[in-house]
Amino acid sequence: MIWKEKFEVENANIFSKNTLVEHLGIEFVELGDDYLIAKMPVDHRTVQPFKLLHGGASVALAETVGSFASNLVIDTTKYGVVGVEINANHLKGVKSGFVYGKATPIKIGRNLHVWSIEITDEAKNLICVSRLTTMVVPHTR
Repeated sequence: MIWKEKFEVENANIFSKNTLVEHLGIEFVELGDDYLIAKMPVDHRTVQPFKLLHGGASVALAETVGSFASNLVIDTTKYGVVGVEINANHLKGVKSGFVYGKATPIKIGRNLHVWSIEITDEAKNLICVSRLTTMVVPHTR
C-alpha cells in the first residue's frame, strides 16, 4: 500500500464540500492499495454546447483525483501538494451517464509525483488519458 495513513474514501467527499469538485458532481468512490477512483456525471455541469463531455471537465476530474491521491502519500501536517503540469488526450465522446477517473502512480518522489489518470465511461471504454505532475511543498508559517 502506498498511502501514508489509513484513509476512508468518504472523507475525501466531505473535504470537497463547497469546491469546484462538489460543483461538478465529482465523488470519490474507491481507494485501493495503489489507486484512487472518482466519478463525475456527464450532465449540464460537465458538457460543452454540443452536449458532449467537455474536455476541460475531464481535465478537472483528472487533476482532482490525481492531486488528492498525491496528498495521500505525504505528511500533510508538514507539506502540501500543488499541480505543476497536466496533459490529456481525449479519445472518445460521452453524452450521458458517469465517467470514472482512476489515478495510479508513475513516480512518487520526495519533491515530485507523477500520476497516470485513465478516464473511462460506464462500459469501461477509455475516454481520456491524462498525466499529472505535482510538487510537494512545505507549509509556510
